[in-house]
Amino acid sequence: AMLDPDSGLSLTIARIVQRLKGSSLHSQLERQARVSLHKPEIKLESLKEDIKDFLKTSGWEKKLQNAVYSELNVFPAPCHPAAPPEHMKEPLAYMRKAQGSWEKRILKSLNSMCTELSIPLAQKRPVSEQKELLSKWNEMGTDEPDLSLFRPVYAPKDFLEVLMNLRNPNYENGEQPSFRNHLGLIQVPLKVKDIPELKEDFSELGLNIGQLGIDDSAQVPPEFFENEHVRVGQKVLAEQDSAAAQQYVRQGCPTALRADLWALILNISNQPEDILYYEQLKSNVIQHDLLVDSLIFKDVKLTASNDDYYFVFEDYLYQVLLCFSRDTSVLEHFAYSSATPPKSYIRGKLGMEEYAVFYPPNGVIPFHGFSMYVAPLCFLYHEPSKLYQIFREMYVRFFFRLHSISSHPSGIVSLCLLFETLLQTHLPQLFYHLREIGAQPLRISFKWMVRAFSGYLATDQLLLLWDRILGYNSLEILAVLAAAVFAFRAVNLMEVTSLAAAEAVLADLSTLKVMPLLQIFLFATVT
Repeated sequence: AMLDPDSGLSLTIARIVQRLKGSSLHSQLERQARVSLHKPEIKLESLKEDIKDFLKTSGWEKKLQNAVYSELNVFPAPCHPAAPPEHMKEPLAYMRKAQGSWEKRILKSLNSMCTELSIPLAQKRPVSEQKELLSKWNEMGTDEPDLSLFRPVYAPKDFLEVLMNLRNPNYENGEQPSFRNHLGLIQVPLKVKDIPELKEDFSELGLNIGQLGIDDSAQVPPEFFENEHVRVGQKVLAEQDSAAAQQYVRQGCPTALRADLWALILNISNQPEDILYYEQLKSNVIQHDLLVDSLIFKDVKLTASNDDYYFVFEDYLYQVLLCFSRDTSVLEHFAYSSATPPKSYIRGKLGMEEYAVFYPPNGVIPFHGFSMYVAPLCFLYHEPSKLYQIFREMYVRFFFRLHSISSHPSGIVSLCLLFETLLQTHLPQLFYHLREIGAQPLRISFKWMVRAFSGYLATDQLLLLWDRILGYNSLEILAVLAAAVFAFRAVNLMEVTSLAAAEAVLADLSTLKVMPLLQIFLFATVT
């Protein structure tokens, strides 16, 4: 149920005012307004206008605009007032149901691990252990705890099996006419974009537009574009305008400006109170031992520690992920996520709501590869509390969609369907060939998309890709890139005769150049 624009707008305004009221920005603005009363240029007879002018010239109005822009980017458009609250989480009942039963499976896996290893979900650390952890906080990687008994709660391939079994109950045995000819693994009818629509959405990636990440554009000598682009980027930063920064990064970020531009788009300023909040999370980690801590350790050891690019950041990853698991502010994103935070009951009080706690406190159970969402950010941010805030914001804007079942255009189900549709439509021979030999393309590309390509691309290329995720406020580019990789390796893939051989052709993506692949696929494919 869509609203007429006016009532939609007033609902949005009401929600944003409500959200900003409790924020530290609100109290800072009040403080600034009070301070301004003592300034000579503020006259009683024109008080309201004078204070407004003061907030404008002193840069506070910009801060407020960025906060509003940030809210608009994160929260979905308001539903009809009559719509039930779960519609904001996910409008399709069968998707909500599937997500619910997937969550039950994850919890079952977690609980059985607890029982098997007879380890509680949470316990207070003895004081001696607290001291030791505090002294080793910056070198946790030197620790080699025995994690052989711990296993990831699930891996991307387990999740893919679940998505392959999704069906819309309203269509008995594939009745819907338009969808019957979709021969991929995903069998749910969601609307995904075709190449003409994608071209329009991603118009800034066009062949005649300057791009960072394209070395030999015929139109513009790259060094000319780069110098000019850096100059504009510095201006965007000086203006401190989130919306302008978001538009700017669609053509890529100069390396020297990327950290500041991303922080501006995500509206992260690392204020003293943010640093204090991070320290509180840290002290919570020091005091309490959670079962998920071992899962985080195991995941970092299995993924980032073995990665040529990321192993040096091992200690940062533990710090960020351990603090993340304790951060109850992450729970807010469940208002617009199809997922629901798992509950645990205090011993002996099962099913009694007043004894229920969210577990882990942030409501997110890490899976195999989760630490790779953080790893690339370590190249940009070296101050732990800032790195932490950037990651948390990236997670509640984007990454949560890659491991929950929903109909959202940036959700993993839509990305899988978009990927399969692009291949089936534009590379039909390749698609049918791989399908015939039992190498369904999605079986290979799924892990790339779930990890937003982290750990698969060279880091400089990954950051150029993530520039565009931030610039377009969308994850759809992941599916486009996955299809473009298949297009690029099509000749070799046409010759393989097994899934293992197809996987071997696509095993190493570290030499790929993201921008030329995307451009050729979107703008040079005959449609």
